[in-house]
Amino acid sequence: MTTYIPLPQTEHRWENYRLIPIRYEDREPIRAWRNAQLEVLRQAEPLTAEQQDAYFQRVVMPLFDQEKPGQLLFSLLHHDELVAYGGLVHISWPDSRAEVSFLADPARAAAPETYRDDFLAHLRLLGQAAFVGLKFNRLFTETYDIRPAHVAILEEAGFRLEGRLRQHVRLAPDTFADSLMHGQLATDYATTFGSAL
Repeated sequence: MTTYIPLPQTEHRWENYRLIPIRYEDREPIRAWRNAQLEVLRQAEPLTAEQQDAYFQRVVMPLFDQEKPGQLLFSLLHHDELVAYGGLVHISWPDSRAEVSFLADPARAAAPETYRDDFLAHLRLLGQAAFVGLKFNRLFTETYDIRPAHVAILEEAGFRLEGRLRQHVRLAPDTFADSLMHGQLATDYATTFGSAL
């Protein structure tokens, strides 16, 4: 399995979940998931297979050879099947922080309890990679306020609401949504998940 240079551990496990560095073979399911969920992403148009292939070749795969990549992307497996992906994006190595990204298979996202289980597992395992493995100090997220269930899971995982950007994103010609900013410090993660840092 290919891994990122700065990560001391190739994978993270919890119960029946595994978080592993993103695999090239996962690019097509991820493309389909992104295209099916444009309303919650910072992506304006559907991606073509050619665009996705080019992105993986030009951007994603070179990350594995960098000492301090700008993002670390992961595949989340449940019983060894791909169920979601995400990672640490917009990494600031000098500040020991990164933004959390997460996107699940739309069928799993449509089932509230399954989505909760998948997202909590992702946050737990990603926190292991960020806070334990990389010794980061802070993770943060931006979520449109049209996703109250997603926000509730973030807060259950120890992320704290730090601000609201009013009418920050246009969802339709006459519809705006607020962006909710959440943050989690290494100490918040340790308190929530009982991890020794």
